[in-house]
Amino acid sequence: ALKTSSFYNKFTLEKVIALLFFLGVFFIPFSSFEGLSFLGEFKKEASFFFFIIVFFLLLIAVFFSQKIRIPFKNPLFSLLLIILLWFFISTLLNTHNIIHYNFKYTSGVNRFIRQYAVLILSSVILLVSYYNVMSRYTNSEIFNKIRKVFLASLLVVFTYGFFEILIVKFNINALRSTVLLFDYFPFTNVYIDPNGERISSVTYEPPALATYLLTISGWMFSYIITEKGVKRFIPSLMILILALFSGSRAGLVIIGAQVLVFLLLLYKNKKNHQLLLRLATGFAFITLIIGIIKGPEIVNYLKEKITSFKINDNNHAVSNKSRFGIQYALFQVFLDNPVSGVGYGQQTYEMIKNLPPWSTYNNWEFKIKYLNPEHPNFPPGYNLFIRILAETGIVGFVLFTNWILYILYTCFRLFKLKNQDSIFAMVLLISMIGFIMNWFKMDTIRVFGFWINFALLLILTRNIKFKIDKK
Repeated sequence: ALKTSSFYNKFTLEKVIALLFFLGVFFIPFSSFEGLSFLGEFKKEASFFFFIIVFFLLLIAVFFSQKIRIPFKNPLFSLLLIILLWFFISTLLNTHNIIHYNFKYTSGVNRFIRQYAVLILSSVILLVSYYNVMSRYTNSEIFNKIRKVFLASLLVVFTYGFFEILIVKFNINALRSTVLLFDYFPFTNVYIDPNGERISSVTYEPPALATYLLTISGWMFSYIITEKGVKRFIPSLMILILALFSGSRAGLVIIGAQVLVFLLLLYKNKKNHQLLLRLATGFAFITLIIGIIKGPEIVNYLKEKITSFKINDNNHAVSNKSRFGIQYALFQVFLDNPVSGVGYGQQTYEMIKNLPPWSTYNNWEFKIKYLNPEHPNFPPGYNLFIRILAETGIVGFVLFTNWILYILYTCFRLFKLKNQDSIFAMVLLISMIGFIMNWFKMDTIRVFGFWINFALLLILTRNIKFKIDKK
């Protein structure tokens, strides 16, 4: 009886853990609610609530003889641990400066503890949680489950976004009361852009919506290969429509690149050539029809997006000056500290000394937010690669970029094996390319989608012992 009870408790706990994990995946885009301030960077991340509970339940599962699996033998994971170790060492090497840092009532030591805690939570604690939950399934099972959850999430995001498009872009204000119903949806506060320019759906801002879309785009593209009929194109169309109306310049570029990579990978397999021809024909036909009806408007819209990266652009001058000015300043920090950088999480303390005058002149973002000691938020680095250069030096940069290249290489080699996991590898490759491109405009490694995809890559390579390197 005791054995039966123990087995039942273990089995039930596993089901609860799996349910909470998939709920976390579903709620990845939901960030428009007020959040819990004491959670810091995770305060507006609905999925974090589910994922952290999963971690604690996995610890409880140990009492039922359930082992926690950690992929130490996987070189991708080993290299990650080396990177984390160097980030810590580079900070120790800069202790003599860090103990004197203070900005916005936050010391350098305090800043390091917070930032490194976020890093360890994302890249170790939650990563191991994802790995343990998903490794209990076969490759095909976890691929289909994750894809279905992403699709369900997209349906909610698109429904909200579609109503938002009709209100913001087509001035159908009668639908506002309908959109307000989403206030009753968990982790969602309805917000309509008063300027009538951009949409954000259930996320807190348009760039966050773009990040979510590039996270799931590869998964939605895969329906084109695995399903039949017209319905297989619907998820991809939803992605492209939301990306277009989000107003995120970088998002459009990144998702456009993911589409191109998807088409190139299709071309690599001869059996997909007929499908590729149909896609090209359908795309050309739709483009022709839209061009005839809305050609001039679309040309003007694309021209505005392409030319919107200037620092004297009327609509984006402030944002561009902040972005380029901070990136320039961070590179100067690297040049002054080329080997070990200034320490993890310490970019702002040295960056503010190197800001070029043109970036701060007539720029309200620096006056009200970034350099205002009363404003709680630190200025963003806007580029993860430059941030790593500045904070961990050339050593940290080489380690990190080699790890990223190794991830891409592994995904591509898995795709070329042309086995039952080829589509899985293709999705991971498209997703990773999107995340890497996105890091050229954001400086945080706290991206749930990236770590879930990385955990899936660890699972995909768990039984091959990297023999693909010899192929």
